[in-house]
Amino acid sequence: MFEALLTRMTSAICRSDAEGAATCFTPDGIYHDGFYGEFKGRAEIARMLREFFYRDARDFEWKVSGAVCDGKTGYARYDFSYVSKLAGSEGKKAGFAGICCCELGDGLIRHYSEIFDRAPVLAQLGFADERILKSVKRRTRG
Repeated sequence: MFEALLTRMTSAICRSDAEGAATCFTPDGIYHDGFYGEFKGRAEIARMLREFFYRDARDFEWKVSGAVCDGKTGYARYDFSYVSKLAGSEGKKAGFAGICCCELGDGLIRHYSEIFDRAPVLAQLGFADERILKSVKRRTRG
């Protein structure tokens, strides 16, 4: 059930269905993205996808594997890739592996967060070393 829920969310994101992805969350659910931060509630999650994900990238591929869940908390590995639309990185493909952690409620995602190494992704996009370091330092301030 948990892996099917994650697959439903990631498939919706990959086909640019922001509202469909948001319905995988509880009404007050939280999506904490490794690049864009935290968004609370279905409307804000859908807005984050439309205004950030789809603005900055295209051709998403997201494969979930190894999902485990005790009914309240679930973890899964994933492989994620996209083609950049960012100025200076247009057309470059970036990909990475990560782990997501989800708190569940009422059969939906109450809180989604992820862990991945962001520096190699930024390097794949051709970001300058200084910009990568700045991004990594900003992330460590928590």
